[in-house]
Amino acid sequence: MTSSPEQYDAWYHTRRGHWIAKREFALLTRLLAPKAHATLLDVGTGTGHFARRFADIGFDVTALDPDRAALVHAAAASPDVRFVRGLAQALPFAGLRFDYCAAITSLCFMPDPAAAVAEMWRVARCGIVLGLLHRHSLLYRQKAGRGAYAGARWDDETTIKGLISGLTPPPARVRTGYAVFLPGAGPMARLMEPLLPASWPHGAFLAVALLRSECRGHETRA
Repeated sequence: MTSSPEQYDAWYHTRRGHWIAKREFALLTRLLAPKAHATLLDVGTGTGHFARRFADIGFDVTALDPDRAALVHAAAASPDVRFVRGLAQALPFAGLRFDYCAAITSLCFMPDPAAAVAEMWRVARCGIVLGLLHRHSLLYRQKAGRGAYAGARWDDETTIKGLISGLTPPPARVRTGYAVFLPGAGPMARLMEPLLPASWPHGAFLAVALLRSECRGHETRA
């Protein structure tokens, strides 16, 4: 990450950051539609913000990241989450180890996101959920290639098809949705956001849930 873990995490406590993260997380959980007490692996957790959110709503969360400094910061702030250092493209877990996997804006900075998605699919028994930067958005026009977004990958539904085309077995269901249509998060954004359908393909945040057909229960795995 380009800033320190403390600086990065502080953004979520700003008025804008708190609102954006809340909108993103609500969309992710709505698409995933999990049952209570499921296990979840948060891939590319960074400072652990979304791992903590998943833990707060009842998930049994393990979080993975290659950045040692970020993990130290995350572990200090997240006593209910287990943290593991590792790479998304070679997850150190057995197949079907977790009920779910999540990767929230972390794929945007990975050199081989398709390999990471394949690994998440390998270890997820019920499904995976991805949070991505969306190319067809106002945020892309404002920020692509600049500042914290330099080098970031921007996806759309066409690139998603490429990311999931090699998954075996193929997902039984693919759900997509969008959020953060006006990324300034000012009064107009807060007024308009609830009025725009999550299916309107112009939000800065693209969420994708890939679900398996064989998942029948959500028993916690040791």
